Amino acid sequence: CANTLLAGDGYPMFATHDPRLLSVLAERALWYNRKPGGYEYQMLYGVRPDEQRRLAELGETVRVYVPYGEQWYGYLMRRLAERPSNTAFFLRSLAGRS
Repeated sequence: CANTLLAGDGYPMFATHDPRLLSVLAERALWYNRKPGGYEYQMLYGVRPDEQRRLAELGETVRVYVPYGEQWYGYLMRRLAERPSNTAFFLRSLAGRS
């Protein structure tokens, strides 16, 4: 799928936090002569911020998804229900804020 998107004329957008997939996408982008800015990575706010920063420092376009507005609570509850381990992540995130 990434090959098809990168080989085409469109603007591919890849939403992942998976280290292996990020590595493969970077390699495939080079293979198809895609320069940073010719595609983008999309990641959730608070998930792998060091990787988001690293990609941005390489000149990659990185969009960070930040839920807000009236629907934020429902979004949070759905994510926590999908993966209970996210609860620990969420609580650590809250504890780190001043």
